[in-house]
Amino acid sequence: MITATDIFSIVNRKNFDKIALKIFRYQYDSNLVYREFCEHLKVKKDAVKLVRQIPFLPIEFFKSHEVTTKAEVDIEFTSSGTTGAITSRHLVHDLEIYKQSFRQGFARTYGNIEDFTVLALLPSYLQRQGSSLIYMVSDLIKASNHRDSGFYLDNIEELAQKLNELDKSGQNVILIGVSYALLDLIEYQKFNLHNTIVMETGGMKGRRKELIREELHELLCKGFGVSKIHSEYGMTELLSQAYSTGNGVFECPPWMNILIRDPEDALAYMADGKSGGINVIDLANVYSCSFIATQDLGKVLPNDQFEILGRFDNSDIRGCNLMVL
Repeated sequence: MITATDIFSIVNRKNFDKIALKIFRYQYDSNLVYREFCEHLKVKKDAVKLVRQIPFLPIEFFKSHEVTTKAEVDIEFTSSGTTGAITSRHLVHDLEIYKQSFRQGFARTYGNIEDFTVLALLPSYLQRQGSSLIYMVSDLIKASNHRDSGFYLDNIEELAQKLNELDKSGQNVILIGVSYALLDLIEYQKFNLHNTIVMETGGMKGRRKELIREELHELLCKGFGVSKIHSEYGMTELLSQAYSTGNGVFECPPWMNILIRDPEDALAYMADGKSGGINVIDLANVYSCSFIATQDLGKVLPNDQFEILGRFDNSDIRGCNLMVL
């Protein structure tokens, strides 16, 4: 059986591929939903010898099925959605693996969390139950061990004052926020920050018109007085995150990887630099499904970096017979 130590000690692609294939075989045997999906595609476990031969489960399955290898659940995370919409459910068997994943993933990019004050502007997430992002940020706030770290909901005036005070004092700050709330903040007040990382988690949540990344980041850079906007790429159905430290270019931790599928053929892959659907391998998701076909569009760059270009509309998805059993 694969252990957390195996997953979080991956050092190279050969090591990654070996563990990914082991996890595929385990999930094929132990995850009924995933096995039925593989059988629907007529993919036999023993025929899969390469990572690119592994079937990727469409993310929509988390809305209609219990995608898990274990009956016991530590916590259930749910996605946000409009009123009446069906939301995704991620049944997490081992919460410690999630903690280890996001703690190590953050530290790889930003170093020791205790070097930062963490200010969180995530109102749409705070106003509901079951957000994996809120769980992660709550843990980072606590781990920062700074008295000014915390969440802000509707108290934008207080947040603006605190942000200015901390930045001017020379304190390193991470301001993490959903896109529409960050725009609300800079409409309330313009900033000139020198010691603050501004990190957007994406999403207008129906509060504002969707913007392309370049337009959003240009507005945020001007409003906060910073040269770059950082981004976090994660989702309810995963236990790992990728981070961008600017220009919309993301890097995965060693236990996570991105493949780009052909928009016209869900079982074929695009060459590096070509755009298509994002398939995520998240080895930390060992007790659920580590191979997820998302609804995001993107492309892989050199050095295993990637960009997110947008999302599929339902009408754009090809090979729809692969989306349902």
